[in-house]
Amino acid sequence: MNYLKVERRGDVAVVGLNRPDKRNAISDAFVEELALAVNEAEQTAKAGVIHGIGPHFCAGLDLAEHVKKTPFEGVHGSRRWHEVFAKIERGKMPWVSALHGAVVGGGLELAASTHVRVADETAFFALPEGQRGIFVGGGGSVRAARLMGVARMTDMMLTGRSVDARTAEQWNLVQYVVKEGCALDKAVELAAAAAGNAEISNYAIINALPRIQDMGSDEGLFFESFIASFTATSPEAEARLNAFLAKKAGKVKRPGESG
Repeated sequence: MNYLKVERRGDVAVVGLNRPDKRNAISDAFVEELALAVNEAEQTAKAGVIHGIGPHFCAGLDLAEHVKKTPFEGVHGSRRWHEVFAKIERGKMPWVSALHGAVVGGGLELAASTHVRVADETAFFALPEGQRGIFVGGGGSVRAARLMGVARMTDMMLTGRSVDARTAEQWNLVQYVVKEGCALDKAVELAAAAAGNAEISNYAIINALPRIQDMGSDEGLFFESFIASFTATSPEAEARLNAFLAKKAGKVKRPGESG
């Protein structure tokens, strides 16, 4: 692989975007390598982390490549992004993104396809497509808009506004903000925690929850009942529940509580 660096940390597959000279801009070849990395991770790991190598996470679409495409080629490229990013969002295992520097355009769209997002204090977020004469094409109109709301996304796209990590946290674009240089370690820690869950629970969480959000309340509650019953009757769930009842599993602690 030329554009990615993949390693393992226990049960966690760590995928590094490795095109630092282009601020990890996403080209067609980049997307195909990412697809292969995601598929491989699903076969060998229980959770994954995506991070950027170099000063930035990802500055978005490779505009030098995009400007040469016909409109039809552009549509096909966008649909391929949708396909690969959907494999992350609604695949077999949870993904955490570690964000620093530029999280811009397609970089924000990629981050939005992960399930948990950790930003360090250097991260900044923008959707400059309006200034480039284009529109988001990597799923941002669905995923990013649902995270921060249509009004905020409209503001960013119309005005070119960029926001820092703390604002991104307030807007629900990220769930954690850490000190500079600490995002990757925190992301691996969170991914490892998720990897320790029952596989069927993780699958239900990342696949059922977003679909329930797309349903009406009555339909969502009905669907929830079946998912809850199905997961609770798995052999792993039975073993974990019995371990808790036998006081062999820890209880939920207050934030900051040890022991």
